[in-house]
Amino acid sequence: MQILIDNIPAEVRTGESLLDIIRRLGLDTDSLKTRPIAADIAGEVFTLNYVPVRQKEQGAAPTTFRMRKAIRKGSGEVKLIRYEESRGRAIYERTIIYIFFLAMRELFPQAHAKVNYAIGPSLDISVDLDPQFTPDDVETIRAKMREIVEADFPLQRKRLDIDEAIQFFERDGQEDKVRLLKWRQFTYFDVYVHGDYVDYFYGEMLPSTGYAKVFDLQYRPGGLFLLRPSTADADVATRYVYMPNLTKVFARSDKWGELIHCRCVADLNDMVENGSIRELIRVNEALHERRFSEIATEIVNRGARAVLIAGPSSSGKTTSANRVATQLRVLGKTPILLSLDDYYIDRSLIHPDENGEIDYEHINMIDVPQFNLDLERLLNGERVEIPHFDFKTGSRQMLGHFVQLSHDAMLIIEGLHGLNPQLLTPRIDKKQIFKLYVSALTTINLDDHNRIPTTDVRLLRRMVRDYETRGATIERTLGMWDSVKRGEQRWIFPYQESADEIMNTSLVYELAVLKKHIYPLLNDVDSASPCYDEVINIIKFLNYISDAAVEDEIPPTSILREFVGGNTFYR
Repeated sequence: MQILIDNIPAEVRTGESLLDIIRRLGLDTDSLKTRPIAADIAGEVFTLNYVPVRQKEQGAAPTTFRMRKAIRKGSGEVKLIRYEESRGRAIYERTIIYIFFLAMRELFPQAHAKVNYAIGPSLDISVDLDPQFTPDDVETIRAKMREIVEADFPLQRKRLDIDEAIQFFERDGQEDKVRLLKWRQFTYFDVYVHGDYVDYFYGEMLPSTGYAKVFDLQYRPGGLFLLRPSTADADVATRYVYMPNLTKVFARSDKWGELIHCRCVADLNDMVENGSIRELIRVNEALHERRFSEIATEIVNRGARAVLIAGPSSSGKTTSANRVATQLRVLGKTPILLSLDDYYIDRSLIHPDENGEIDYEHINMIDVPQFNLDLERLLNGERVEIPHFDFKTGSRQMLGHFVQLSHDAMLIIEGLHGLNPQLLTPRIDKKQIFKLYVSALTTINLDDHNRIPTTDVRLLRRMVRDYETRGATIERTLGMWDSVKRGEQRWIFPYQESADEIMNTSLVYELAVLKKHIYPLLNDVDSASPCYDEVINIIKFLNYISDAAVEDEIPPTSILREFVGGNTFYR
């Protein structure tokens, strides 16, 4: 068999894996920045342990036939995936989590550990251990993980009958997986096995433990942080940075999860099945309303005259701005909503960089001097004409929209760069500015070992909204998503800790509602689509979630209404 690996022709030998071929071609390296860690075949992601032409006595691996079909479909072309890609980073994360739990199994088999969420570059993991978990235990785990990495054993999947898998996890005490697998729609389940440790992570893994050399651990009371490779240099583990604002908001969300008895997908599915999801919606929305009320009270108590709201895509910034405005009215204020988008520079005045590209999310796309001049005059009580940016013509217009702040008036300004320190000049009195960061910080997980990334939920929100309100296809939204994420990494996430408050706009019930909207659209995507692999991965994830027809229960001012429609703020 002849294949092309990164456009290099290679003859496949019987019994030879993709990894063997890569090494034979001299494409393997010791650096995580350049090292191939998985393969893209016809848009699908596969392990490098895949053997295209197997010897008869080897038998067929669980994914053999799917891979052969992909190779035929892709005319033998194989693209190598590296850590710099988002899917490469996801593969790496899954593997270091696997190694962590393997180390825990060998060192502390009686302990219960759970991956909670990502706080910046760190994965928060709780550890329930008797006697109490200590910093010395972290050092012991780090050493064992290094030992597992040095052992460099291959990560191979084994296919189990679903009933066999459930029975094993019941005997092993992994009740979280037992509950989740009861919702699985297929008769089989693929696991990774090493010794007596059997586990599964929802996606491909690195070819062997020796590939996962870059990581570190940081103790915290009741658990630890698993530090991933640095975004600046993938060959070095990121340094732990304490992020008090994010830590605080996640702690609050944990308490909410305990209060409403919904911490994982199995909990949510049970509520959908027994009908208690309706009460869940009411309580979850009440918690949101109370939080918006608390934020509005803090704004007033600080004596702020302007609120800057920022957050990543599909966080619910617009609805959040309106809900804060509503709560400010309750406190006797007259809020005036503005958008930073109206200060965009005319597209005709923008020139490409040396690479012929234009970064429309760059802060230089905002007319910062004009914004500051208008803001300063408004805070001084002057009457100011606010511009309007017409996205169809790509130009800023003056349409006679005048604003003046009375003694009880307050500005609410929403925009991508709301937290960027370059936005406000020294002439602006910072004591009059309140900065609010909003983001959908998901805390509901698939099971104890598999978290649901915040980015994945925001993507679901955006796909539903783009289709429902903008007529955009699934492929169009997915095609832009990597660019959106790059913009967030550069212009939003570095400043999230500078916010005066953070509002978590995620709703624990939203996956059940979003699935009802997005699932049929995903299943309509053709297998020839360049986004097909991403679509399949989303479908696999959503297969564990029960959809719920409960939109009559969702308030018209809910964050979720910004995406599924029916938001009364837009009428």
